[in-house]
Amino acid sequence: MQFEPTEIPTVFLVHTRKFCDARGFFIESFRQSLFDEAIGHYSFVQDNHSLSKDVGVVRGLHFQLAPAAQGKLVRCIAGAILDVAVDIRRGSPTFGTQVARELSAANGSQLWVPPGFAHGFCTLEPNTEVVYKVTNYYSSAHDRGLLWNDPALNIAWPVSASAAILSEKDKMHPRLSELEDAFTYGEI
Repeated sequence: MQFEPTEIPTVFLVHTRKFCDARGFFIESFRQSLFDEAIGHYSFVQDNHSLSKDVGVVRGLHFQLAPAAQGKLVRCIAGAILDVAVDIRRGSPTFGTQVARELSAANGSQLWVPPGFAHGFCTLEPNTEVVYKVTNYYSSAHDRGLLWNDPALNIAWPVSASAAILSEKDKMHPRLSELEDAFTYGEI
């Protein structure tokens, strides 16, 4: 595993090595000791897996409030996504800014999204599957979101608002200016 810093110092693009032969391939997608050394110690307690059948499916932007805040290690195992992390830590020098990277089965990259960030993605290919490890269990009481296409975020989504396929819940999230103070820089 190699850890590439992004524009936001706590968000990392994680590269893995793919070993190929006539049988197929092998990837070591996670090793705790390397993760701890590069990023710090986080315990992963739950794995999630989603299938999005169509191009232009947008899931997010999601986060959970403390004490159920989640860090996420996201990878795409079939198809491709534009994966996005938005800093929502009040007082952060990068508050309201985002990191966006293409993750695909072909490139094998992963994105580390720490607690204090809203996360979402848009599918770039049909039948896209995304798996991600999280550092806290899902909690409906702490589940929150941020409007995916808020102009203040300036995210270059690969789909228009009229063509995006979203859940009813994701259409109703507040804009950044309306967001409750969920996280404070330096406290998480």
